[in-house]
Amino acid sequence: MVFLFLPTGWQRRAMAGNRLGFVGWGLALWLAVGPVAADVLTGVVVGVSDGDTITVLDAARVQRKIRLAGIDAPERGQPFGQPAKTNLSRPVFGKEVDVQWTKHDRYQRIVGNVLVAESGCTATHCRKTLDTSLAQLTDGLAWWYRQYAGEQSREDAGRYQVAEAAARGRHAGLWSTAEPMAPWDWRHGSRGR
Repeated sequence: MVFLFLPTGWQRRAMAGNRLGFVGWGLALWLAVGPVAADVLTGVVVGVSDGDTITVLDAARVQRKIRLAGIDAPERGQPFGQPAKTNLSRPVFGKEVDVQWTKHDRYQRIVGNVLVAESGCTATHCRKTLDTSLAQLTDGLAWWYRQYAGEQSREDAGRYQVAEAAARGRHAGLWSTAEPMAPWDWRHGSRGR
């Protein structure tokens, strides 16, 4: 939950006389409080649309569309689109996941980190430690979405960047082709190149 500090008239006037001003005080407050804590949605994956979008059935039996944060996977119909979807389905379909999220995208999908238990866990209650976005990058079936790197923690951004670079270096997945087309180019009509 986020609380926004909106100063009253006299507080704004007092801040205006200070060297920091209103914007400076807001920045100082954000630095003191830190980044916004993520909400967590827990549910079972009942659908996988593509390599970066799933549907989760929550405890209230409501289906929620989830867009994996930090990555962009090939689209359906694009080379490696089906392998990306299959690779994401393998660890999550029919499994309980935790979605750590802070926003909705323009299509009203929840954007978040999707965590699932490792496939080899046999305990009755396994910890959800597998970051599915990172797994897609590691397997060479997604791009790190640099455009949204500012929304990630430094640790996640660093891990995602390294995972993509390592997959490129190994020529894994989509990196096995000479010049794979990024999904954002594919979506904007560059399909014919």
